[in-house]
Amino acid sequence: YFGTFMFLNTLTPKFYVALTGTSSLISGLILIFEWWYFRKYGTSFIEQVSVSHLRPLLGGVDNSSPNNSNTSNGDADSNRQNVSECKVWRNPLNLFRGAEYNRYTWVTGREPLTYYDMNLSAQDHQTFFTCDSDHIRPADAIMQKAWRERNPQARISAAHEALELEDCATAYILLAEEEATTIVEAEKLFKQALKVGESCYRRSQQLQHHSSQYEAQHRRDTNVLVYIKRRLAMCSRKLGRTKEAVKMMRDLMKEFPLLSMFNIHENLLESLLELQNYADVQAVLAKYDDISLPKSATICYTAALLKARAVSDKFSPEAASRRGLSTAEMNAVEAIHRAVEFNPHVPKYLLEMKSLILPPEHILKRGDSEAIAYAFFHLQHWKRVEGALNLLHCTWEGTFRMIPYPLEKGHLFYPYPICTETADRELLPTVFHEVSVYPKKELPFFILFTAGLCSFTAMLALLTHQFPELMGVFAKAFLSTLFAPLNFIMEKVESILPSGLWHQLTRI
Repeated sequence: YFGTFMFLNTLTPKFYVALTGTSSLISGLILIFEWWYFRKYGTSFIEQVSVSHLRPLLGGVDNSSPNNSNTSNGDADSNRQNVSECKVWRNPLNLFRGAEYNRYTWVTGREPLTYYDMNLSAQDHQTFFTCDSDHIRPADAIMQKAWRERNPQARISAAHEALELEDCATAYILLAEEEATTIVEAEKLFKQALKVGESCYRRSQQLQHHSSQYEAQHRRDTNVLVYIKRRLAMCSRKLGRTKEAVKMMRDLMKEFPLLSMFNIHENLLESLLELQNYADVQAVLAKYDDISLPKSATICYTAALLKARAVSDKFSPEAASRRGLSTAEMNAVEAIHRAVEFNPHVPKYLLEMKSLILPPEHILKRGDSEAIAYAFFHLQHWKRVEGALNLLHCTWEGTFRMIPYPLEKGHLFYPYPICTETADRELLPTVFHEVSVYPKKELPFFILFTAGLCSFTAMLALLTHQFPELMGVFAKAFLSTLFAPLNFIMEKVESILPSGLWHQLTRI
């Protein structure tokens, strides 16, 4: 103890100044490195090292696991899946290839669908429209091969070949989807498919319990019938017969309540919004915006639109900042924050800060592909509600201040998947579309400026203490260089103005 006391007494003030300056310098360098790492990778280097390497050594457990967090997402399969896995879903509002996607190709020369997206559709067609007993009927056997064909013309030729043998519902479906160049032609073909599909469905329904083969055939016939009726409803919606489309969708949901894989309720929501039947929209949301059911951008943003509709026509950010938000305004803002946290890419499309493209046939929930699919059909509904886009513009960016740091953690939903960008690049034509990425939380400029100023002054203090004469020379040179333009201007002014006038001005 005595030795330590004597050692501290022998230290001079210069030592403490040097120690303080050195520590300030090191702290400033660490701060600059942390800032650079955060800007480049979106996370803290020290936090990443401590969580990834030190915590396992100390026996720590990550309490931020999505299974332990209190969430309101409620996806039935999200509890079983790793959050890093990105599940691709069928787009319930996908367009018709012949009447819409191909028309875009004819006009622009661009391919709106990627090979990966079309390959997923081919797999869906084989799953829904074929079964093991197709070899019994020649037309079904031809269609089983047709769905595997990569060349569109080969598929269309196979469908015509099947129809030459007998009426085949799946052949009509293929021609309506890919050969028909207008929605009117597609609707005629789907109506022909409906007659054949209904008779096949009734026949297989009577035989479904006789064997597993008949049961598989009945399952296939059910999928075919539901698909045909859903596409007919979409044709009616596209042709302006929206009330008829709503009735067809409601009847289909009542007839096949367990077939939720087609997400027909999202088609219904879009049609009801077109009719401006907001009470029925709220009724559908009350059924499907449930904690036990999967969420989607359509569900979350439609709920936000309904709440924004109640206050958006009179909303003013200046007035709200003076008096505070009312209860209804707070509910609307919270609904917007919830929707933005689920899919943060949608607002830029709704606010027309980013160009829309044709939606793909498959979407990635919470990804850019889902945002495009939603905004493509729902932008008009947001524009129709007075002030809704203004309210969205004023509030959507505040979501990212509410989400806990780091961004991998969630607030109302499970953590945002980090694999969405990779999957969206497969689904979207990146040749003419820049894939959106999750918005990064930026540090305020004041923090960065203060950190840089602190590090700079600490470095100057240390150098001045160590090299006072050299720093004095540098300081004089810097000040002379800084004031050189001013001195030059003053000399010019003196040479131009009369000496007496300049003398009076200097006295003033």
